[in-house]
Amino acid sequence: MRALGLDPVHDTRRTFRALCDATSRPGNVVSVDADLADHAVLATLVDHEVTTWTPDERLREALANQGRLDAASPTSADVVHAIGRPDWDVRECDRGTLVEPSEGATVVYRVDDLGDADDPGLTGVELAGPGVDGTRRFGVGVPAGELERLAEAQSTYPRGVDAYFAAGERVAAIPRSSELEVL
Repeated sequence: MRALGLDPVHDTRRTFRALCDATSRPGNVVSVDADLADHAVLATLVDHEVTTWTPDERLREALANQGRLDAASPTSADVVHAIGRPDWDVRECDRGTLVEPSEGATVVYRVDDLGDADDPGLTGVELAGPGVDGTRRFGVGVPAGELERLAEAQSTYPRGVDAYFAAGERVAAIPRSSELEVL
């Protein structure tokens, strides 16, 4: 992943640990050692056994050059990448089955910013569920409609999609087990 400015061993290991932290504490913003956190997340999650969709030509080329790109459509890929508001519907992504909910897609959004729920320009989100003591609020730089579609995609727990939001060097997670309310 050197083409993306990432050390394929050390940076992906640090990113994996950050993703574990973000996923186990939904809504907490964590840092990764990369200029584009979404690149680090995809470089960490994607291997030759995972189907992927991304609109990012540089990322697609880097993954293909390593034999790690098994391209698929956004509705059938295991890992789906969005830059800003996607032109596909997250509700159409694979949500797994009741027997194998882990087959649901992981959606990685590159967003403008992450911050507090009341920050201007961010859409406020309130989370509840595993890993959240009571409720947790934070702000995401995507339109409210996209987060409402994500909430609907996650409404059939244990089925659903896992979502990561990446802004600059920071990442936050909303796993499928979280209850999501747009503020």
